[in-house]
Amino acid sequence: CYDNIKEAIIMKYSGTLIAVTDMAKSIKFYHDVLKLDVIADFGANVTLTGSIILQTLDTWKKLIQSDAVVLGNQAAELYFEESDMDGFLMHLQHQGVTYVHPPLEHSWGQRVVRFYDLDKHIIEVGEDIVMVVKRFASNGMNPAQIAERMDVPLEFVKESLAK
Repeated sequence: CYDNIKEAIIMKYSGTLIAVTDMAKSIKFYHDVLKLDVIADFGANVTLTGSIILQTLDTWKKLIQSDAVVLGNQAAELYFEESDMDGFLMHLQHQGVTYVHPPLEHSWGQRVVRFYDLDKHIIEVGEDIVMVVKRFASNGMNPAQIAERMDVPLEFVKESLAK
């Protein structure tokens, strides 16, 4: 039984695979927009930095033995964090992406933007949470005020400020 041996098995998350309709255009998109590079290219399957795997749609359909693949269903997203959110937002303006929504600030202070890749997969880029803490501190908030504003433990704020 798997339950009896699970302590000996170490499960390892290896990446996220998404189906794409045009491999060359998708590689270019992920490089130009998110600065991801190809680390393994097997033609119909390409691994990018950050453990993002692109699979051609036709191959994906064969692998799962189904033609019932729905791209752009908005049920998931690829999530990235960026330490220079202002710089990234300026970069994004020149990439011709289609936005899910314009850049916004969540109630805890993290700035985010969501946009689509070429196959309507949602990509979210959020401000690195440590940078949110530091931004609030640079605007004059003390650690207790930051913890309250972000609804996080004071210890997290202090650790973030020490980085």
